[in-house]
Amino acid sequence: MPFRFVRDWANRPPMTDARINLHADFASVIDTALTALEAAGTLPAGLNRGAVTCEPPRDPSHGDLATNAAMVLAKPAGTNPRALATALVAELEKEPRVVSAEIAGPGFINLRLTDDAWRGELALIASAGANYGRSAMGGGKIVNVEYVSANPTGPMHMGHCRGAVVGDALADLLVFSGHKVIKEYYVNDAGAQVDVLARSVHMRYREALGESIEIPEGLYPGDYLVPVGKALADEFGDKYVGAPEADWLILFRTRAVAAMMDMIRADLATLGIHHDLFSSEAELQASGKVDAAEQWLRAHDLVYDGLLEAPKGKTPEDWEPVELPLFRSTKFGDDQDRPIKKSNGAWTYFGADLAYHFQKAQSADALVDIWGADHAGTVKRIKAAVAALTSAEGGEPKPFEVKLVQMVQLMKGGQPFKMSKRSGNFVTLADVVEMVGKDVVRFTMLTRKPDAQMDFDFDKVVEASKDNPVFYVQYAHARICRNIRKGADEGFAPSRENLSLLGEEELALVKLAAQFPRTVEAAAVAREPHRIAFFLHDLASAFHSYYNLGNDRPEKRFIVAQDSAMTAARLFLAQQIGQVIRNGLALLGVEAAQEL
Repeated sequence: MPFRFVRDWANRPPMTDARINLHADFASVIDTALTALEAAGTLPAGLNRGAVTCEPPRDPSHGDLATNAAMVLAKPAGTNPRALATALVAELEKEPRVVSAEIAGPGFINLRLTDDAWRGELALIASAGANYGRSAMGGGKIVNVEYVSANPTGPMHMGHCRGAVVGDALADLLVFSGHKVIKEYYVNDAGAQVDVLARSVHMRYREALGESIEIPEGLYPGDYLVPVGKALADEFGDKYVGAPEADWLILFRTRAVAAMMDMIRADLATLGIHHDLFSSEAELQASGKVDAAEQWLRAHDLVYDGLLEAPKGKTPEDWEPVELPLFRSTKFGDDQDRPIKKSNGAWTYFGADLAYHFQKAQSADALVDIWGADHAGTVKRIKAAVAALTSAEGGEPKPFEVKLVQMVQLMKGGQPFKMSKRSGNFVTLADVVEMVGKDVVRFTMLTRKPDAQMDFDFDKVVEASKDNPVFYVQYAHARICRNIRKGADEGFAPSRENLSLLGEEELALVKLAAQFPRTVEAAAVAREPHRIAFFLHDLASAFHSYYNLGNDRPEKRFIVAQDSAMTAARLFLAQQIGQVIRNGLALLGVEAAQEL
């Protein structure tokens, strides 16, 4: 039976000792040493230690941990970095887990730790289990993560997939690092595209009543609208067949959007994605909140009536200057002030988005939007708007980031791949998940930075080779499970009783696994969930390398029949590496495989 890792951590409160791991612990050791230097008069009191770091050195041969404390504090302390480093080394060497503290270059300090320090971290992984790597760093701050937000005009397609996975993984990462998260989907149901949708459904409605139809160019041709038209035909008969558009447009639009959102939710569910909140643009405008936002902005002198600048480049012959309500986005770094309404009085996309973000900011401490790269041109103006809206009363603007996601090119057999079962002209997300599975899709979407181009090769993503990162990580976990099962069959069980038998090669795995908590925090701060996928690949690679030692050196195998103590210790090591892999995969929304 395949292993299923239950993602129940998202609903648990953070542990009170959530940040207790070796790297965080030694950050506290360094902080205590600096406090001792203050007490001795070597350092002046009250220096800002925010830039002090404790992290693995880039070259592992330099030691286990490194700190820049002397480098960043020497200047404000009015002293020489190496002199301060010498004093700090004397304090750090008092720590029993420090074997040596050495000064490198102009003032960096490299620490070498005892083997027992790393064995202790291995035991901590076992004790923390699914909570290993969980952090209280977020302090319970509320982050609104808006992602997908596709127009409700049809099923989800692969153009939406990457942003959906990035946003969902980021939301889970933020929860794991101590934030409260609102997963939001903005339903763009107030534009012209939903009127086109309603007209397309009207065609299918007529078709359901027996009329032979041909979908005109400009309408949505996908047969996913057939059930919507049939449902309307069953309910209303031929009432709207020959009726004027004004009689049925709003009704058909409302029913069609509701049906499309049901379809979208179902499509997202195939990827394990469930939003907390769906916000309607139409409801936002109907509620008067957009008008209220405009009045609020005018009251704070952030919107004024002015002439729109001529288009850059060659000006169209029919262009005339028009007075429009303009947002003062140049005040916040944009290159020109932006209109919030059109000349006919309708809201611009920017005006509606401005009001929407104003609404979001009322219930969150920070905002993150996941957008397709084709929206890059609007990032500057919406960031300017959010900065204005959240700081107009004199406070600091609320943090707001836009993460851009590049499109994915589908490949099969070395050629661009196209398929169309029910969509009309695009590849549906549901079809791809059906072909390769949820976990393959989710992990693959996070194997590159989201702003980098990506090919999704149907052949490679299911290939059983080390060149396929999805397989490579899953195979590491499957190997671990297999060895623990094999050990049980032969009478061996993982045990921490003889961890002193683990030597340098085994502890190298622990040192890498121990970077998981700091990777989680760094990924959360940078809003980059792909860092977790990169970490898992590195950890899997290290595990496979150690595992392969046993091919030529039988004494390095996890199960050594003639040495039960060593076998129990190595199985314990494997068990904890597996735990870290499971924790990382859970953050990505991927289940860890027990067998492959």
